[in-house]
Amino acid sequence: MRPRPVLCSAASALCALVLLSACSGGSGSTATSNGGRPLVGVDYPRSDTDFWNAYIKYTPEYAKQLGLSLRTTNSQNDVAKLTANGQTLILQGAKGIAMAPQSTFAIASILAQLQAAKIPVVTIDTRPDTGKVYMVVRADNRAYGEKACRYLGTKLGGKGKVVMLQGDLSSINSRDRTEGFNACMKANYPDIKVFGEATDWDGDVAAQRLQTALTAHPDIKGIYMQASFALSGTLHVLRQQGLLVGPRNPKHVFVVSNDGIPRELKDISNGDIDATVSQPVDLYAKYALYYLKAAIDGKTFKPGRTDHESTIVRVRDGLLEDNLSAPLVTADGGTYGGVPSLKSTDASLWGNSLG
Repeated sequence: MRPRPVLCSAASALCALVLLSACSGGSGSTATSNGGRPLVGVDYPRSDTDFWNAYIKYTPEYAKQLGLSLRTTNSQNDVAKLTANGQTLILQGAKGIAMAPQSTFAIASILAQLQAAKIPVVTIDTRPDTGKVYMVVRADNRAYGEKACRYLGTKLGGKGKVVMLQGDLSSINSRDRTEGFNACMKANYPDIKVFGEATDWDGDVAAQRLQTALTAHPDIKGIYMQASFALSGTLHVLRQQGLLVGPRNPKHVFVVSNDGIPRELKDISNGDIDATVSQPVDLYAKYALYYLKAAIDGKTFKPGRTDHESTIVRVRDGLLEDNLSAPLVTADGGTYGGVPSLKSTDASLWGNSLG
């Protein structure tokens, strides 16, 4: 069961944050730490996946490059901990905070507290359902679903059955990936039947749901995993069913993942899975801190192309999102349904450069 936000203390927490902001000069203050470097806080959402562990590795590296002093916390996919961590970071003197809330509908009160305290917030990977932040650093998650759809639709010749292992539909990411995949299938491959299975971003749940789907529909020929959390369980289930065979074998089930972790790239090269969408975790870390520094410096941004090959879009009033590039990755680097891909061995992919 997902922990509920701590609502009973919101008023007192808000007052404390406002007072702290007033005492320290707010987000425009020149308060610094460690040799004049502005102090920023980063909350890690979890540390139980290769993707988020890569983010944890990249963050201090980019903080150093950008001349920032860093304090970090880990909310472990718990909104109550995220609230407490935010308050801790303010007490430590953070002049801005980056976070990646995994439940995007439940963070409005946290954002309101930080906004009242004049502490700029950047969210990475996810976008709050309500409330304002300085910038969202994210890729187009609907495009993730569409790229997976185009690949599977092409490989299946526009016919057959696929199962989509969703994340948690309380997350904007899972909703966007689901909507992008379903809309693409409906418009371009209407003869493909899609079975959507919500998994709460839990690998064990994903494996169980996949096992059930394959038992009910043994002719499933495609799997879309909305994140790499489901990778180990998916391969285990396919192996148990005698379906973990090469792509030229008639029994092969085409698998598309989403993250671009090193193991996915190796599994593509080995023929165990077929494709992934490389989510730019290195750039998430870099531009989360870049925008925090910009906020502290009083800079503002408008929709349009950036100087780092992305596009800032206005999601709604008061909310901008920097959409970073996230390529489809395959074994051959081919084009599928009009979508180009990179080879899994491409040196530009972060999953191939992570030490």
